[in-house]
Amino acid sequence: MSYSFVEEYKVVDATAGPVTTNGGVTSDWVSLKNAHKAVISLQFTQAVGHATVITLRQAQAVAGIGAKDLAANVPIWANEDTAGDDTLVRKPDGVAYTLAADVKKKQVIIEVDPAKLDLANEFDCLGFTVSNSAQASNLVAGQFFLLGRYQQAAPPSAVVD
Repeated sequence: MSYSFVEEYKVVDATAGPVTTNGGVTSDWVSLKNAHKAVISLQFTQAVGHATVITLRQAQAVAGIGAKDLAANVPIWANEDTAGDDTLVRKPDGVAYTLAADVKKKQVIIEVDPAKLDLANEFDCLGFTVSNSAQASNLVAGQFFLLGRYQQAAPPSAVVD
C-alpha cells in the first residue's frame, strides 16, 4: 500500500497567505470533530523585532461561536532563526507562545490533541490569534494539518460543522 499525504492529512490554510501582524491576526477555524490530532504550522518574518504572542483558541463552531482561550497545555516547538538551520526546539508545553523580539525568520509548530479542547461544553473547533506587532513589515502565514482523520482520496471539508 502506498502512502499519500493528501489521503492521510487534511491541509487547511489558517491565514489568508502571508499577512501582516500589524493590527493582530485571527486565524480561520477548523473542526476537530473527527481528527486524531491537529498541527498548526506558522512561519514568521520578523522584519522589526517584536515579542509576538500566539494564543490558542477554541470555539463551539467554525464561525467562532463562544470562542475562548484553550486552557490545557499542548506541545510547542520553535525555530527562532530558520535562516541559520532547520532545527525545531521543544519549548515548554503551553496555550500560548511568545516569539523573541529580534529580526529573524521563524517557524512555530503547535500540536493539539482534540481531547485538550473543552469537549464537555461542545468546544470542538480550533483557531489561534497572533498579537499586534504594530509593524506592517512583520508577516505570518499559517496552516492547519489535521492528522489521521480522512484516509480517502477526496477528504471532506474541515471548515464546516
